[in-house]
Amino acid sequence: MQATAFTFDAETRAGSVLLDDGTPLPFDAAAFDAGALRLLRPGQRVRIRTEGAGDARRVVFVTLATYPDPRP
Repeated sequence: MQATAFTFDAETRAGSVLLDDGTPLPFDAAAFDAGALRLLRPGQRVRIRTEGAGDARRVVFVTLATYPDPRP
């Protein structure tokens, strides 16, 4: 799934993305680290993976939309 980077804190490596419907979803350092990125700028197009549904939905992987997804 693709989204747009909305916020990012380089110290905590956490932030949020906006889904194409405008829904914000936060991500933590583990999701950021899984994508092998060093930095993320608001407005960048990203590819994400999520788990859960409703209020329990969370981002577990975030990387640039042009980077390959290491998941088989």
